[in-house]
Amino acid sequence: MEGVSFTYPDTGVQALRDVSFTVMPGEKVALIGRTGAGKSTIAELLLRFYDPDSGSICVDDVPIQDYPLEALREQISYVPQDVFLFGDSVRNNIAFGLVGNAEKSPETYAAMAHIHREITDFPKQYDTLVGERGVTLSGGQKQRISIARAFIKEAPVIILDDCLSAVDADTEQQILGQMRQYLKDRTALIITHRISGLMHYDKILVMDNNTIAESGTHEELLLKGGIYAELLETAAKDDR
Repeated sequence: MEGVSFTYPDTGVQALRDVSFTVMPGEKVALIGRTGAGKSTIAELLLRFYDPDSGSICVDDVPIQDYPLEALREQISYVPQDVFLFGDSVRNNIAFGLVGNAEKSPETYAAMAHIHREITDFPKQYDTLVGERGVTLSGGQKQRISIARAFIKEAPVIILDDCLSAVDADTEQQILGQMRQYLKDRTALIITHRISGLMHYDKILVMDNNTIAESGTHEELLLKGGIYAELLETAAKDDR
């Protein structure tokens, strides 16, 4: 992504301003920042829900607009903030879209998403109906079932957009720990509002005022003593 700016056409609100960063194949990158900084907009542009007003987005040095839309999205597993479940069974929600991939076990991917044990406590386990939009489930359960659905796709790129906001910080770290083996050979962009537990990422991008204000590893950003260090200090105080 190079020099990207974007304003939502329906509201006129500028969401991104001259945003530039590079993610290498296999990198695990965290994208953090305060609410309204533009984090989710980056995910929307990568999936081509919108195109930028200016600047360029390339995948393997090829402009993203040159890829057929379906082919582009086949390469990306995406879990948005506002997850959507069908009024169907847990099993079918996880396995959605896997025509011809019956050998993949929803149970395996549910375990990776830290939801398998809870599903086995449901009245009909994986055959339990979740209700329209998952109304019978908690927010955290819906999020983790959506993560299992993303994992079972086995795409080379995964984008998680603050999709663990409904679980507590300790559970989030357990889930991210279980994800590491799955993400080992994949490129991952993890968008989060939680600052703790980011030391394992290859790179951290810090958004402020709708642009990338800082970039580096956990250690590098701490040494800078800038926005990241300030956010980390604030989070530590809140946890006391």
